[in-house]
Amino acid sequence: TYAFCDASLPFPVRARALVSLLTLDEKIAQLSNTAAGVPRLGVPPYEWWSESLHGLADNGPGVNFSSGPVAAATIFPQVILSAAAFNRSLWRAVAEAVAVEARAMHNAGQAGLTYWAPNINVFRDPRWGRGQETPGEDPAMIAAYSVEYVKGFQGEYGDGREGRMMLSACCKHYIAYDLEKWGKFARYTFNAEVNAQDFEDTYEPPFKSCIQEGRASCLMCSYNQVNGVPACARKDLLQKIRDEWGFKGYIVSDCDAVAIIHENQTYTSSDEDSVAIVLKAG
Repeated sequence: TYAFCDASLPFPVRARALVSLLTLDEKIAQLSNTAAGVPRLGVPPYEWWSESLHGLADNGPGVNFSSGPVAAATIFPQVILSAAAFNRSLWRAVAEAVAVEARAMHNAGQAGLTYWAPNINVFRDPRWGRGQETPGEDPAMIAAYSVEYVKGFQGEYGDGREGRMMLSACCKHYIAYDLEKWGKFARYTFNAEVNAQDFEDTYEPPFKSCIQEGRASCLMCSYNQVNGVPACARKDLLQKIRDEWGFKGYIVSDCDAVAIIHENQTYTSSDEDSVAIVLKAG
């Protein structure tokens, strides 16, 4: 019997036990959202990418409405509409309802346990095509929404440390990301120039609350650069959330956010260098 299968052991002990048994190739195969299984250890493949902003959605491959008894899910209003209610108990109730359906779909073999929501970027410019995914433009309200969503979705103490998680929520997209396509600027390549005061007063509070109060188990770094450095390669920022904010979860890049560091931003000289700098960043 492998130690990582022993449910009586703490999660960190089990995780270290599993990693210690993996070959280098097997470790590398776990670095994408579609993680390969390890048949020799009885570890099945897993799809990390599922979406649940205001209900389960199949735009992430982790949710499948066509392969089991669950053919649909409840869809609540867009986040920006729910946020306009200024009702914290409502926000949590919505997240709890989505979580129950997600867990049921997992039990039916149609969904995973990791979801990349909530989107807590500050919606400063109404031309941003994804603004409806967010609670709005006010950092304090976004922070409050993030806490209620994560606690409702994961469970009150469901951070994997003091209690069992219902599911895993993910604070995204870290950080200063609020542009899709405008003139010569695009989400894959734009550089967000943010001064220290604006960074601390506007952009950081939602993520800090999501992690410290909501105790989210995941944080997603964004496509854009922040003051000249790709967000997913900003070691100072990614280490800050662990060292200063006490984050204990996993960090994931947005879809292809590692590849674009070389291919779109030409920040590195190769894809391999891009992988190296983001892993070293944290």
